[in-house]
Amino acid sequence: MALLLGVHSGLLPGTELLVSHQHPVDRMRTLEAIATACTDGQPFCLQLRFSGRDGLQRTALLVGEPVVDAHGSVGALEGMLIEIPAAEPEPEGSDRVHALEIEVSQLRTAMSSRAPIEQAKGILMLLTSCSEQVAFELLAHISSNTHRKVRDIAVAIAESASGRAPLPPDLSSFVRDVCPPTPRMH
Repeated sequence: MALLLGVHSGLLPGTELLVSHQHPVDRMRTLEAIATACTDGQPFCLQLRFSGRDGLQRTALLVGEPVVDAHGSVGALEGMLIEIPAAEPEPEGSDRVHALEIEVSQLRTAMSSRAPIEQAKGILMLLTSCSEQVAFELLAHISSNTHRKVRDIAVAIAESASGRAPLPPDLSSFVRDVCPPTPRMH
């Protein structure tokens, strides 16, 4: 971020540094997106303008994703600032514009998939006392055997653990196999 903004590399990247170099019109949108990500746990992707030490205005994509703990609370925000190189405007129907729209859509999907997958991994780690890698491998195993996306399985596990929805029967049998119930103590 320091390189893109043209500031001393010893400065810690963060919200204050980013906002201080943004175009005034984009500041409120950025702060609102960050606040929503921190309170609602929603990822975001914004196109914004900023100026570096050279005074030139640049355009970038700011992609942010909340880091959610096992209790569903947002503990931090991770993200990327990606400069969009200045270029001559392309015709609206061009292949380049279409390719960028697809790429942004894929980035949004990937960012939105991360939180439920991390939550489901945490739930499986808690239930099975396994490592993070083994928890992901369990999700992948269930995915390949049920022909569902890992993200969909993760959402179902997280919603079931939070009491929002029952675990579908086909997933329930897989989870029961890897996390057998323990006898209750009286």
